[in-house]
Amino acid sequence: MPRVFRKIASGLFILATTGCAVSVAQAHGCTPAQVAGNYGFTLTGTVVTSAGNISVAAVGRATVGPSGRVIGSEARSVGGEYADEAFAGVLTVNSDCTGSITLDFSEGGTPVRTSVLSLVFDENENEIRMVQKSFTLPNGSVLPVIITVEAKRIQEVDRAD
Repeated sequence: MPRVFRKIASGLFILATTGCAVSVAQAHGCTPAQVAGNYGFTLTGTVVTSAGNISVAAVGRATVGPSGRVIGSEARSVGGEYADEAFAGVLTVNSDCTGSITLDFSEGGTPVRTSVLSLVFDENENEIRMVQKSFTLPNGSVLPVIITVEAKRIQEVDRAD
């Protein structure tokens, strides 16, 4: 009997510890508070028009607040035309580290577009990969786009000068 008892006890121990490990792994997920911080990003892609495709590129910085509020700026080139833009919007993050972001862009205070992107966080919520879902002009026109964005959390470093 003692040998059977040891096997049962051993089996229960393995089951209990494995079950706990699975619960801890499943309990980890993304929240707006976990992804809050400063990010640097690059954007590349194409705006599709009836006159032909237009190349797009940008670099910028964004701050995500613990509530999901996003503000930032970017330096962008569309078809070779440069502009500095500001943006603000809201990030929605799901527990599986996917989500979406809706951003309103402006140049010098004038609205220029609303962009909606689908996203996924990886590298322990330190990187974001995005693809643009929609690109809407202030007049309501929707332009097809093929745009991807990669963002990385900016690690604050104390530097002695």
